[in-house]
Amino acid sequence: METTRQHKIAKLLQRDLGEILQREVPPLAPGVMVTITKVQVSPDLSVAKAYLSIFGTAKKEEVVAKANKISREIRGFLGKRVRHQLRIIPELQFFEDDSLDYIENIDKLLNDK
Repeated sequence: METTRQHKIAKLLQRDLGEILQREVPPLAPGVMVTITKVQVSPDLSVAKAYLSIFGTAKKEEVVAKANKISREIRGFLGKRVRHQLRIIPELQFFEDDSLDYIENIDKLLNDK
């Protein structure tokens, strides 16, 4: 169960990571829209798991791998933004958010009947 502090920090990180991916980091893949759908922070605030929603490509695993590869650079940008709010900038781990694909599959199955 998430504490209030974890929830507030997760929302802060979600907003700032979204802006960093759009403005400061070179595109993860040209012509692909990447958004942060959810961030989960560990109880000790040392690790943040960010879930990416990826539109416009079938190679979603490659985009996630590239995000994990440059996570140190992204963490540096994040540190500059939240240095006055957090003592420790969490390590970043990126995962694919497949909830939209799941919803689309359920919708397709319902419409087939």
